Amino acid sequence: MQIAVISDLHLGAGDAVDGFGHDDAEFLKFLTFLERNFERVVLLGDIWETLTSRGLGRALHELDRARAAHPEIAERFARPCYQYVHGNHDLVAGALGAPDRLIQEVDGVRVLFTHGHQFDSLIQRRAWLADIMVWLGGWIRRCGWGAFYRLCARIDHARGALQPNPQLCPFQRGAVGEAERCCAEVIVTGHTHTAAREEHGSSLFLNSGTCSEGQLSFLSMDTRRGEYAVNSGY
Repeated sequence: MQIAVISDLHLGAGDAVDGFGHDDAEFLKFLTFLERNFERVVLLGDIWETLTSRGLGRALHELDRARAAHPEIAERFARPCYQYVHGNHDLVAGALGAPDRLIQEVDGVRVLFTHGHQFDSLIQRRAWLADIMVWLGGWIRRCGWGAFYRLCARIDHARGALQPNPQLCPFQRGAVGEAERCCAEVIVTGHTHTAAREEHGSSLFLNSGTCSEGQLSFLSMDTRRGEYAVNSGY
């Protein structure tokens, strides 16, 4: 099966804290490319940004605002070829039916799809603190302190980034361990905003990178041929 994976779009309400960074019409062309070339497109979490509302605890309201700001993309994602797995920034979608993981056997290959926030050490220990940090980041952007926000974002990215040595990377070790518990040969994650393809013995770790802030990264998977690739642009 031909499968594409995208994640971490962070589609927001179209205001100063919307981190998507794409023209919607141009991004729809990219989605059309995926639909024409792949049998399935997996939306692997943090598709919508729901943690940066003006007040805490308004994720569902923020989800509605984000969908209203990007109506054609929201309509496209409702098509049958898309499968949606929620992340931590769109956790509220879980209450609306989106799972936190998919396990699928295709062409004799068992694949685990999950956003990956479960393997982030801060979220494991203090999920509430991680949410507050995102919320504060939203207010920093609203106040026009872009340089300070970018500095904070770089620090957070460095904290949770994939390590150069995959064998010493806590995120990858956690993901591969979960794949082994699920008897999956391939685990596909997002969350880190860093695309990757790494082999861990008999397990293959994949990360879809990000489609936020104007970036365009996706995974292409051909389970019939056993081909798995990271792609930037199309």
